[in-house]
Amino acid sequence: MKIALDPTMYASLSLRDMVEKTAQLGYEYIELSPREDFCPFYKYPKVDKSQISDLKKCLRDAGVKISSLLPLYYWAGPDEDRRQAAVRNWKRAIEIAVELDVDLMNSEFNGSKYNAVICEEKFIKSMDELMPVFEREGIKLNLQAHPYDFIETNQGAVDMIRALDKPWMNLVYSTAHTFYYDDGIGDIATMFDYAGNRLTHVLFADTFNHKAANGLRYIVNPPGAEATIHQHLNIGEGEVDFVTIFSKLKEMKFDGIATNSVFAWVDKADESCTLMLKKMTEGLGV
Repeated sequence: MKIALDPTMYASLSLRDMVEKTAQLGYEYIELSPREDFCPFYKYPKVDKSQISDLKKCLRDAGVKISSLLPLYYWAGPDEDRRQAAVRNWKRAIEIAVELDVDLMNSEFNGSKYNAVICEEKFIKSMDELMPVFEREGIKLNLQAHPYDFIETNQGAVDMIRALDKPWMNLVYSTAHTFYYDDGIGDIATMFDYAGNRLTHVLFADTFNHKAANGLRYIVNPPGAEATIHQHLNIGEGEVDFVTIFSKLKEMKFDGIATNSVFAWVDKADESCTLMLKKMTEGLGV
C-alpha cells in the first residue's frame, strides 16, 4: 500500500520546496495534483523536459516518489471544442507521466450533471481517442465521481468503469464525497462491496452530511440557489464513518493508494498533514 499526500495546501511552495515539505512531514509518496507551474486545472501543461528532470532529481534527493499524476480537463464536454482541447491536454499529460516514470494517473469524470447524457457521450468519445494512448504508454487510470459531474454516485462511477472494461482502469473513492455518492445515506459497506476489486484508490478527508437535518444543514441565500457544498476536513471533524471504512479496507485486503486529501486547513497545513498521516496509518494498520 502507498500512503500519499495531495499537496494542494502547499500550492504556494515551489516544486522543490513542496517535495521537501512532503518528506519532512513523513510521507513517502506524492499524489501530484494540478499546479499552475506544472499541470494546471483545465489548461495545457506548463512544463518542459528540463523542469521534469529537475523534479525527478528533487524527488530522488528527498526520497519521495510520485504515486500518481492527477490532471483535470473538460474531456466530457458538453462543448466539443473544449472536449478536443481536453484530449490534447490529456495526451501531453500522459507524455509527462511517462517522462516522470509514473505509471498511474487519476482524475474525475468531469462534465455537468445538467447535461448528463451529452456529457456521457462526450466522455466515451474522449476515451475512444485516449484509451489506445494509455495502453500504448503503459499508463493506468483511476477515476472518481465528483459533485456536479455527470456522474455523482459511487454506483454510477463503478458502472461506467465496468462498461469501459479495461483492467487498467479502476475506481477512486473520495471519502469527502461519501454523502454525494449515495444521496446522503453514507453506507460505506454497501458502496465498497459494489466496487469490489475495482476500488484501488481512496482519498481520505472528512465531511458533513449535506443531506442531513431535512436539508437545513446548510442554508443558502437566496433560497433555492444552487450550491455545491462539501468539505475536505481532517478525519474526525465531520460525519463520515471511518470505522467502517478502515474495517472494510482491511476486510478487502486493500493494497492500493491511500491519499491524504484534506484541503481545509491551509493556515495549519503541517499540523493537519501530520495528524492525517497518523490517523491513516493507524486506521489502515500499516
